Amino acid sequence: MRDHHARRIRRDRAVHAAVAQGLLDPYRTPVAAFVDVEGIARTAAELLAAWPRGTEVLHAFAAKANPMVPVLALLLRHGLGCEVSSPGELAQARAAGFPAARIVLDSPAKTQAELAEALRDGIALNIDNFEELERVDRLVADGTAAVRVGVRINPQVGLGSIEAMSTAGRTTKFGIAMADPGNRERLLAAYAARPWLRWVHVHVGSQGIPLELNAAGVAEAVRFAQEVNARRAGQIEGIDIGGGLPVDFSKDEDSPTFADHVAVLRQAAPELFGGELKVVTEYGRSVMAKNGFIASRVEYTKTTGGRAIALAHAGAQVAARSVFAPRSWPLRVLAYDRHGLPSTAELEVQDVAGPCCFAGDLVARERKLPKLATEDIVVVPDTGAYYFSSPFQYNSLPMPPVYGFEVSEGDVVRFHVLRAAESIEEVVARSGVLPAGLR
Repeated sequence: MRDHHARRIRRDRAVHAAVAQGLLDPYRTPVAAFVDVEGIARTAAELLAAWPRGTEVLHAFAAKANPMVPVLALLLRHGLGCEVSSPGELAQARAAGFPAARIVLDSPAKTQAELAEALRDGIALNIDNFEELERVDRLVADGTAAVRVGVRINPQVGLGSIEAMSTAGRTTKFGIAMADPGNRERLLAAYAARPWLRWVHVHVGSQGIPLELNAAGVAEAVRFAQEVNARRAGQIEGIDIGGGLPVDFSKDEDSPTFADHVAVLRQAAPELFGGELKVVTEYGRSVMAKNGFIASRVEYTKTTGGRAIALAHAGAQVAARSVFAPRSWPLRVLAYDRHGLPSTAELEVQDVAGPCCFAGDLVARERKLPKLATEDIVVVPDTGAYYFSSPFQYNSLPMPPVYGFEVSEGDVVRFHVLRAAESIEEVVARSGVLPAGLR
């Protein structure tokens, strides 16, 4: 069975089982998120298989895409590393069990403490700018070892269709801009003066970035590495190529695939696959997006100005990007009946609105869907990355529970709590402490 068909079947069975087991109770838990455990295993296997055996690769999952500790632990179990961009993500990676040798630290604003910790523990470190390089110089001069250190370049190859997700524009904040006057020569001199600079890092972006644009940025990083190695043979041992695989949110099928990305990279930067360079990847969205979904009961339905509206419990608090920028981040909405079975109701143009107290809190606008009724279920697929794992705490709405699920023989669905539902008491606790003098 083709994997996208299997993915849909697992999702349908999980929704039905979640209703039967009371995980989408309309009174107590009207919204929940779900992680496809088998889907993660399949995706990780596809990623590992896409890269040739002759190339030494560490696939460092971008923790920002889903920093939940149980999810990171699953990815570690299936052979991935972890890319982190903050002290919080680093702590989550450590809690999931990642050893320092499988962690990569990126961030354009790393503190001195973060740099010292990374160097001390042997975590791979990508330096963002010349000032940061000077900070690392001082740490190395004080006797700290520099084991896996590189510099992020901005190849300035251009923007994709979503500017906020494009990281190789002329004025993008990340990395050292290689086309700016004098920067290439200055960086080559920096590598020549520091034999411990052994890596080059580049990331062009992911969503909205054509594979060819991504590959052009990687090719520029390879060319720079060759220039460094021409001055000191073998100095550059590897290229961190970042992420770069967009997700098609319009269907269950993975398109493009990891194999598609590798094929384009082979054309643009064949030297990457010659066996002389190690490689780090930082895929995030493409690993997790299709391995998670959000499900919500419909609380009410009504008609306003001739438009049918279903009011549900999944909105901006779990899908902020799609609510605030629906053209850039469109999501499908699937309709199920109150028993958790795919709806067979007559199609109707509807809005599907979330619970947040502003008019734009819509996950679907003028969408033709089976007519929704109170206690029906709306499912928002492809949300395993950047959605329920990064909640928007508007209106002090509690974070929904997150369940991992597995479908065994006989279509038995087993659920595991990956994150318990946030209680109202916990919402109040994160709102601050009332000083005694104000009581």
